Amino acid sequence: MRLTPEHVALSLREEPDLGWEPGWTHLSEAEFDDLAARWDADCGADPLWVFAYGSLIWKPDFESVAHMPATAFGWHRSFCLKMRRWRGSPQQLGLMLALERGGRCDGVIYRLPDADRRGQIRRMFQREIRFHHTRHMVRWITVRTAEGRKRVMVFWAGPTGERVMSGLPLEEVAHILARACGPIGSCAEYLYNTVAHLEEFGIRDRNLWRLQELVAREIEAIHRGAESGGGH
Repeated sequence: MRLTPEHVALSLREEPDLGWEPGWTHLSEAEFDDLAARWDADCGADPLWVFAYGSLIWKPDFESVAHMPATAFGWHRSFCLKMRRWRGSPQQLGLMLALERGGRCDGVIYRLPDADRRGQIRRMFQREIRFHHTRHMVRWITVRTAEGRKRVMVFWAGPTGERVMSGLPLEEVAHILARACGPIGSCAEYLYNTVAHLEEFGIRDRNLWRLQELVAREIEAIHRGAESGGGH
């Protein structure tokens, strides 16, 4: 990889935690219970698998009893979700991965334990959707595996609305990712962890591989400019 931990270190800086997005309201405990129960019931007697294509690969934050490579046809990874919190700021927006229509996406599916399936669903929802504004960003899709087709749960697939920034050239995406940082870390860090962990599973996403090269170059250029007295 061209993007290294040293590049990531250069991208990090202290940023204040500004809290939730303006106008967003947190789901209540009862609403989390209801959502988890409904999705658990919708799964029925089948095992529940979750498709990981980004941060869930390297920071799953739920228990699993099995995993395997899987491919989602008709979807592709895209840094298309604007962030002005978490790994971005009002001064420098960040971008988060989502699945957009078209192409293919190779990832990993994780099977949740049957004994605590509803509890694990709830745990994922508390991490991934949290708010009334984003409660619709979970869905079922079909993936292909060595064991055949499987229906799996996935987050942030087919996002719509003003937060979506689609169709940017990779050079523009790299410009944003190299500069964006928030209270939980930088977008360069997010990209690095995703690409590195995909590589561990033998997955090389062509666009992300090109993107990590571009982001490394951007960070190097920013650092050279800072050393010579220039700005961003």
